[in-house]
Amino acid sequence: MPRSNRVTCFVLLASCACATEALAQSSADEQTTHAVLAAPEGLRDAATVLGYGGQARDGDALTLLREGSNGIVCLADDPADDRFHVACYHESMDPFMALGRRLRAEGMGRDEVVQARGAAIEAGEIEPPSAALWSLTAPAGFDPADEASAEGAQRLSVVYVPYAEGDELGLPTRPDGDSPWLMLPGTPWAHIMIAR
Repeated sequence: MPRSNRVTCFVLLASCACATEALAQSSADEQTTHAVLAAPEGLRDAATVLGYGGQARDGDALTLLREGSNGIVCLADDPADDRFHVACYHESMDPFMALGRRLRAEGMGRDEVVQARGAAIEAGEIEPPSAALWSLTAPAGFDPADEASAEGAQRLSVVYVPYAEGDELGLPTRPDGDSPWLMLPGTPWAHIMIAR
């Protein structure tokens, strides 16, 4: 190959590498901006953000995109899923959540993940979740930049109360209008569902 062609190829490769790096940075920034939309506004700026691309964390399928300082962990939207879904939760629940993500990434179905999490809790390997979680889910085509006007977007707040029963909390155990209700009572991941 003539020297001029080698120089041209080198310049093109270098340009592509720079463009790819810029795209990855933009993607990480975009993932971070969208991930925190699930959290209450006052918790967004200092939240840790996990997402896609780069080196996955140990025992997890996700990458650390931003280290936070307020104990909240937010998850970026999965690019492999047509719908838009982001969630944030208290860091104490991260081992429970990371285990589920890892098992799903390994090909386990919902029931298998539930059983594996239950076994891990019973063995004392992880703690049952006992904190808050927020999510924002919207159909395909949702524009996170226009969050306020999104048709079909649903916000959900959840408070995990391990092993709780509905009568102990004075809550219904099935959806009942717009009332908070207790889902999966008596289980390690019993939680109060609060639609927003």
